[in-house]
Amino acid sequence: MANQQIIKKIALETLNLESKSISDLSKVIDANFCEIINKLKVCNGKIVITGIGKSAIIAMKISATLNSTGSKSMFLHLGDALHGDIGVIGKDDIVICISKSGESKEIESLSNHLKVENIELIGISCIKDSLLDKLSDMFIHTEIEREACHNNLAPTTSSSCHLAIGDALAMTLQKLKGFSPSDFSVYHPSGNLGKKLSLKLKDLIDNNRIPKVKLSSTFFQIIDEISSKMYGATAVIDSGKIIGIITDGDIRRIIEKKHNIDRVLVSDLMNKNPKVLSEDTLAYDALGVMKKNNISQVLVYDNNQIYKGVVHILDIIKQGITDE
Repeated sequence: MANQQIIKKIALETLNLESKSISDLSKVIDANFCEIINKLKVCNGKIVITGIGKSAIIAMKISATLNSTGSKSMFLHLGDALHGDIGVIGKDDIVICISKSGESKEIESLSNHLKVENIELIGISCIKDSLLDKLSDMFIHTEIEREACHNNLAPTTSSSCHLAIGDALAMTLQKLKGFSPSDFSVYHPSGNLGKKLSLKLKDLIDNNRIPKVKLSSTFFQIIDEISSKMYGATAVIDSGKIIGIITDGDIRRIIEKKHNIDRVLVSDLMNKNPKVLSEDTLAYDALGVMKKNNISQVLVYDNNQIYKGVVHILDIIKQGITDE
C-alpha cells in the first residue's frame, strides 16, 4: 500500500503545476484575444470546435459550454471531418482547432479546405510557430512548462489549459451578449438546473390545500385547518390579504401557557409579520429565504397582494432543488 505522504505529494504537485499554468495564461488575454472575441461575437454561423485525440474531448466540452451560454456551436472530430464530415462547416462559420503540438497531419488538410471556402481558422496550441500557428488566421499560444504526467507525455496540463481558455472564450461571449439567467433556463429546460432557473412558487402551490383562517376563527378551527392542510401552519386572512400566520409551534406554546384554550383568540396566536413572497419568486430563491430565516414554509401572494397559498420547504426539495 502506498504511503499517504507520497500520494498527497504527487496529487498536490499535479494541482500546483496545472493551476500555475492556467494562471500564466493571463498573458494571452491581450489585444489578439480581444480581436478573436469580437470576431466570434459577430459570427453569423456556428463556432465549429475541432481536434483529435484528447484535444477532441476538450473541444467537445468547449462546444457544449458555448451552446449552453448563448453562442451557437458544434463539435467536429478532426479525423471525421477529413473523411466526409467537413461538409457540415458552413460559409458563415468560424472554426477553432485545438491541438497540443499543432503538428498533426490533419491540420494542413483542414486548412486547405477552409482557405478554399474562405472560412476563418483560429488555432489553439501549446507550441508557437507550429504548423497550426502558421496556418491559422488567428492563434492563441497556450504555453506550458510541462505536462503533469511524470513522463511529460500524457496530455494533462495542456488539456487543463485548453479547457480554461475555452471557458474564458465562452464566458466573455456570454457576458458581452447579455446572456441572462432567464436565457439560460430556456437552454436548460429539464433537470435540476432548469428548475433552479425557471420553477416559481406558483408552480408549487397545491390549490386543494390552501390553509386560511379569519380573525373570528376559533381555536379549534385553527387546529383543524393546520392539521387538515398539513403544512404545519395557516395564513390569517382579511379581505383576501395576508395579515398574519399561525404555526403548529404557536399552538403548542399557547397550550403550555393557558388552560382555557377555548377562549384563545387568533390575535393571541398569530405572527403579524410573516415571511411572504410573490408567486413569481423562483423556488430556488424562496429556499434561500426559508433557510436564512430558519422557517419551513412561506405564504404566497399574487400581483394584487391576494393570498394564493403555502409552499413548504419540502415541496422545493422534492423537485431536486438545493442551495448547493
